[in-house]
Amino acid sequence: MKVLPISAKNIKLARQIIKRGGLVIYPTETVYGLAADIFNPAAIKKIFVAKGRDFHKPLSVMVARLADLKKLVYLNRKQETIVNGLLPGPFTLILRKKRIVFDLLTGGSPKLGIRWSPDKLCQQLVWHLPITATSANLSDQGNVLSVRKLAKDFAGQADLILVGKKISGQPSRVIDLTTKPFKILR
Repeated sequence: MKVLPISAKNIKLARQIIKRGGLVIYPTETVYGLAADIFNPAAIKKIFVAKGRDFHKPLSVMVARLADLKKLVYLNRKQETIVNGLLPGPFTLILRKKRIVFDLLTGGSPKLGIRWSPDKLCQQLVWHLPITATSANLSDQGNVLSVRKLAKDFAGQADLILVGKKISGQPSRVIDLTTKPFKILR
């Protein structure tokens, strides 16, 4: 596994790794994320295996813009107003998924968690390439902020760790926009 500083060259490398089915650990404005191509079932399975995560627990997705979000989930007018008010930001919004999204990604749920980070690295990494936005930690363990621990925990699983920026350590706030009233889950 390579550990490389954030740069245009290394973001390009990360995108290439993701496109060919590999896993990349990347910093967001909140915590480190574990990225895979959401349209590659083998790569999605790698995420579950690497984290030791139950296949019935859904993974969220990171997008770079509203147009990408709309390709993956349904939005009514009220939901779109909320999305426009909160995103990009440190939120994961739960919405009804479209058929293009694999059930494997959502644990069989008709819902999908969407992240749209304001972080420039995340924007560049996911431009026209929606990726998984699950935290880079072993299942049911706390957030990992140490690159050394990430490298140890995901040795032989992840292909690359991008480093070099400060993260808050606080996970995103999760809001289910499919319920009435909307429900804050975290």
